[in-house]
Amino acid sequence: MSEIGEFLRSRRARLRPEDVGLPVFNRHRRVPGLRREELAQLAGVSVAYLTRLEQGKGNNVSAEVIGAITRALRLSDTEHEHLTRLVKCRDRRKYGPPPRLQQVRTALGQMLASLEGVPAYVTGPRSDILGWNPAAAALFGDWDRLPPDERNWARLVFLDPGHRRLFADWEAKAADVVGALRLYAGCYPDDPRLLTLVGELSVKSGTFRRLWAGHDVKESAHGTRRLRHPLVGELTLGFESLWLPGDPEQSLTVYHAPPGSAAAESLRLLAGRDAAVSTR
Repeated sequence: MSEIGEFLRSRRARLRPEDVGLPVFNRHRRVPGLRREELAQLAGVSVAYLTRLEQGKGNNVSAEVIGAITRALRLSDTEHEHLTRLVKCRDRRKYGPPPRLQQVRTALGQMLASLEGVPAYVTGPRSDILGWNPAAAALFGDWDRLPPDERNWARLVFLDPGHRRLFADWEAKAADVVGALRLYAGCYPDDPRLLTLVGELSVKSGTFRRLWAGHDVKESAHGTRRLRHPLVGELTLGFESLWLPGDPEQSLTVYHAPPGSAAAESLRLLAGRDAAVSTR
């Protein structure tokens, strides 16, 4: 089944006929959630049309049809955007080949380094960590010691015990990482590097396997994280993630704390320790 089909089937499975005002004539249903015929009825399209769409063969899918399916399945804004992206990404010529392993521009790296005491890093396709500043290394660990292939949020969150202990809200962080990978997979499901990453994590982590099978998509542009740092203890930080103009698939994430807060003091202590270590 196509990416579109798998996503729609997973969303149909969340709803029961009675949830959307449809009668239930047979209590012994073989399909969990809504049947394809019921979704077609709610969205005002033919079953044949919906079948072709789920097979990835639908042509000229209009915004009105996507909107009707969105309303019928009660999709979130992010899920609506993901479905739109899946439909558009069937035309591979528009998006081209998967992005190669990217690098941080020199000027961007200089800007990262200038953010003293503010943990910041750049993430690329497939959740690769492409660049970071000393404050981020003090907070999350010395990524420079890792081989480039291991500088990846998905691998760190699911396979590295230290990063798992670091996030007090590990389940939320894990769901965010998988949700972001799903968004990327919408346009590049055949990306060899992505397939290798997903295959490795599926074998080594039951939690990743379960989350990946759920087809949930998520784009966490801002929020808070609770961390349990081995040196300064628990601290709650806000974060903001921004897509970088001119650098496709790259985003800049900055962590921050309210001035005068205990978390701000913890960041100051970590920055001071990092500076002391670097001058030895």
